[in-house]
Amino acid sequence: MWSTAVVTFSDEISALVLDPGYSSTRAGFAGEDVPKSVTPSYYGVLSAPGSSDKLLFGDNSINTPLANLAINNPMSKDGMVEDWDTAAKLWEYAITSRLTNAKPGNPVTNGLNDMDTSAMDVDLVSAQEQERPLEENPLLMTETGWNSGKGREKGIEIAMESWGCPAFWLARNGVLAAFAAGKATALVVDIGASNISVTPVHDGLILKKGVARSPLAGNFVSQQLRLLFSSSQPPTPLTPHYLVSSKTPVDAGVPAHASYKSFAAGTAPQDSFRRFQEERVLTEFKESVVQVWPGPGRLAGQGQHGTTNEEYAKTLPGRPFEMPDGWNQMFGAERYRAAEGMFDAKMAFTDSENPAPQQGQTIPSLIQSALSQVDSDIRPHLLSNVVVTGGTSLLYGFNDRLNHELMALYPSPRVRISAPGNTSERRFASWIGGSILASLGTFHQMWISKKEYEENGPNIVEKRCK
Repeated sequence: MWSTAVVTFSDEISALVLDPGYSSTRAGFAGEDVPKSVTPSYYGVLSAPGSSDKLLFGDNSINTPLANLAINNPMSKDGMVEDWDTAAKLWEYAITSRLTNAKPGNPVTNGLNDMDTSAMDVDLVSAQEQERPLEENPLLMTETGWNSGKGREKGIEIAMESWGCPAFWLARNGVLAAFAAGKATALVVDIGASNISVTPVHDGLILKKGVARSPLAGNFVSQQLRLLFSSSQPPTPLTPHYLVSSKTPVDAGVPAHASYKSFAAGTAPQDSFRRFQEERVLTEFKESVVQVWPGPGRLAGQGQHGTTNEEYAKTLPGRPFEMPDGWNQMFGAERYRAAEGMFDAKMAFTDSENPAPQQGQTIPSLIQSALSQVDSDIRPHLLSNVVVTGGTSLLYGFNDRLNHELMALYPSPRVRISAPGNTSERRFASWIGGSILASLGTFHQMWISKKEYEENGPNIVEKRCK
């Protein structure tokens, strides 16, 4: 058995909330409205002959085109950690760079003092103790609803052993997003960068057998845009900002008139850096041009105007976009097509390397799958409390379309969608839920203390954090 002694802290010490995602890692103090630290989950690897690789974290570092710079991500495409060593360093950077500051190193070993250390007996244990960055702050960390037992244990191990946290808790991000919306029971539809997940939450607990997910999320929409641009006639150029030295305004559809940067042999960043910079342009395009066909009906379906909805979309005003090199165009019906694959797999762009997604991976199918796995008595409660979260859910028209799809699937129960208009609340819902939870006075009895961890080992997280 394990003890559940109440962990107490002084009022001046706030718990930290860490919410790692595929695109960004959010960190901040419990009780605050939004995370103070939002760091890219991508990191740079700087390789130099004859020396070990240097890791670069943070917006400024990874967006500067340095020689041989490669961009990687410690998370796998399914939203779980793949490279734990780098993930721990990235998360520590996210916390210490904006929130707690790094602890001072031992003056003998920090490289700032030239002194004769031969006569000194450096106490390595105390040096390590000094380097523990979170020894004052309890830590609440979020996880996906499908995280593995091994991944959960690794999370508490890093917090307790590497960072020296006095207390720890691991919470499912679906539950936290429901809390952020003020609901204990909800159907949480999370559209992130690498995954869509649909999580049924009942009385503050996830119904694990009902969790459904698929990869048709933000990165899928970006790939759809790449296929759209390459199949256009002529192809739409995708030149990232760092390659453009100067540009001259040109008319719509006319080739760009710009001068481009060139790199001498051995001074260019690697291909992964260019792809990462192209993704930034695609993100701008998604935010300003891409729209979800709002419904009723699907884009390929018959509309109310005697034609298909796609034909009708061609008559609507377009949206302009200018690429970094000055090339610009008005985008018409194709701006709806890029996101349509999330709802209708047949409408997705494909090529030899990007096969068509399965209909079972689309958002309506995921919701059907999730609801079919839960007790029929609670389905009406879930449908009347649909919580929409995740950065990709901010695509224009998304909520209208989701509402139409749900009304078509479930005509009799009352469907009610809760989606905050505030972009921060939508992007950071699971962090905000964690901030609310960790600041509750009644939550103090929930923390896993350092003592419990030492007595039971990392497996305590499986027993306590359900």
